[in-house]
Amino acid sequence: MPIKKAAKKFIKSSKKKNLLNKSYKNKIKQAVSETREFIDQKKPKKAVESFKKAQKAIDKAKQKKVIKKNTAKRKKNRLYEAIKKIGK
Repeated sequence: MPIKKAAKKFIKSSKKKNLLNKSYKNKIKQAVSETREFIDQKKPKKAVESFKKAQKAIDKAKQKKVIKKNTAKRKKNRLYEAIKKIGK
């Protein structure tokens, strides 16, 4: 257990940050999995719509520095390439 007042404050703030980061990551996972489902079902229009949601969630997490910029770029690119394949 922390003894100093500052250490106690740090534990509180780190718990809050942890919850926020988990929620951002959870939003990304949900959006990406929804997009993947539409890709697997070969529904390009719905896949594009859900890709926009996934893109927004990924960009938001990148902006808040929950994920790194290259990770965000990689996730978006993989989804985009998969959608492009079913569009042809």
